[in-house]
Amino acid sequence: MTVMPELPATSREWHLLTRPAGWPKPEDFALVEAEVEQPGPGQVLVRNRYLSVDPYMRGRMSSAKSYVAPFELGKVMQGGAVGEVVASNADGISVGDHVLHFLGWREYAVVDAQEAVEVDPDAAPLSTYLGVLGMTGLTAYAGLLRTASFQEGDSVFVSGAAGAVGSQVGQIAKLKGASRVIGSAGSDDKVKLLVEEYGFDAAFNYKNGSVSEQLGEAAPDGVDVYFDNVGGDHLEAAIGRLNRGGRIAVCGMISVYNNTEPAPGPKNLARLIQTRGRIEGFLFSDHYDLQPEFVREVGPWVGSGELKYRETVVEGIENNLEAFLGVLRGDNIGKMIVKL
Repeated sequence: MTVMPELPATSREWHLLTRPAGWPKPEDFALVEAEVEQPGPGQVLVRNRYLSVDPYMRGRMSSAKSYVAPFELGKVMQGGAVGEVVASNADGISVGDHVLHFLGWREYAVVDAQEAVEVDPDAAPLSTYLGVLGMTGLTAYAGLLRTASFQEGDSVFVSGAAGAVGSQVGQIAKLKGASRVIGSAGSDDKVKLLVEEYGFDAAFNYKNGSVSEQLGEAAPDGVDVYFDNVGGDHLEAAIGRLNRGGRIAVCGMISVYNNTEPAPGPKNLARLIQTRGRIEGFLFSDHYDLQPEFVREVGPWVGSGELKYRETVVEGIENNLEAFLGVLRGDNIGKMIVKL
């Protein structure tokens, strides 16, 4: 086993203490010290450099049955992370290599080598492997092209469009020949960003009035594809503007994640009969087979600057929770990253 010298005896990690009711509170969590363990056979010890915080993590804080197991109380949480291997007991991965894995919310992680994906820090900044070239990017790519069956000439509406996934959906749609791309966001500055930097044809601030009315003005000819990150009134508005044969890909519904009572569903679902419309939920993990194609197509767009991205970077493991809460509030522009 190869080991970097002078490894610390302990590191810090975030534990879930109680399952939040409504909005998560700081007292639901604890930042604790834990022993830095040596890797066993087939494992590596990784010093995490960047951590991901994402809306789906709110669901894992609940005990409700879902597509992934809930976080365990009193134990360290999980999430995307990228870091440097500082000890290796596995063939094919050496000290000094950089890997992407799923044991975030901590400074050091012992990772099974088969669960670690090597990444090249010289090909792209390490943080991008958590965002534009990582899970978020593949989510956007698969949801738009496979789940929503995007075709050249489609009109596309994206909610939460200034976020990490939404901003990439809109740009990919434009790059692949969308006739019109419309986005919603939660501030006038984000609306300006969508149009002036990301190339959306139109955008609106959903806090400035009725989503249905603003979407009607932005998409007078309706929409063929709706990429849903928000749910609620956005989903209802999109159904109301859906063209015949329209497709809705449901990626997330951040508007209802902290509700303590069930949210009412859209009142106009019957319109799907008229439009022959389709709604389909998806998870990026269902589409790992697209990863090579995704990297081949999107990587050059990122490298050339054709596909732009933003990151909101928060410094320090001690601020990991606040970064997560910031995602739920919509504080981030693009991908929220914690730098260690």
